[in-house]
Amino acid sequence: MSDATVAALGKLSEALEIVDNARGHLYAFHQLSGSADLALQDAVRQFRDAGQHDWADQARRLVGRDVIDDKWSFELVEAYDTQYWQVFRDTERDIRRRAGNAPVHIFEAEMKHREQHDHRPATEPPTGGDQLEHDAHPSIRR
Repeated sequence: MSDATVAALGKLSEALEIVDNARGHLYAFHQLSGSADLALQDAVRQFRDAGQHDWADQARRLVGRDVIDDKWSFELVEAYDTQYWQVFRDTERDIRRRAGNAPVHIFEAEMKHREQHDHRPATEPPTGGDQLEHDAHPSIRR
């Protein structure tokens, strides 16, 4: 497998990691939005208990509010998962399969092999032309 292909597979893996990270932030947004709604409900009760009914009514209008038009945060998470994240994962998996079942982190594995065995920095190109050594990946055939 050429250096350019390994680099492209590495970049695809990096992109998927970024999407996974974004998904984590979206889940955090979902959890924080839900926690805020529950805390708001407590504030409404406390305003009522304190005799501040106008303030309770004003704050109550925020309880259960959509985070965007007609959507709660869980619906954003579900849409992201089905319309983007899963499609991205499936595409990445299919490309790796078509590349001879390339490992998910092939670029990093090659870097590890190169740095531990060849004692070259990651920025220095491998020796031996356009082909990387794939000793660390017996499933990859040149």
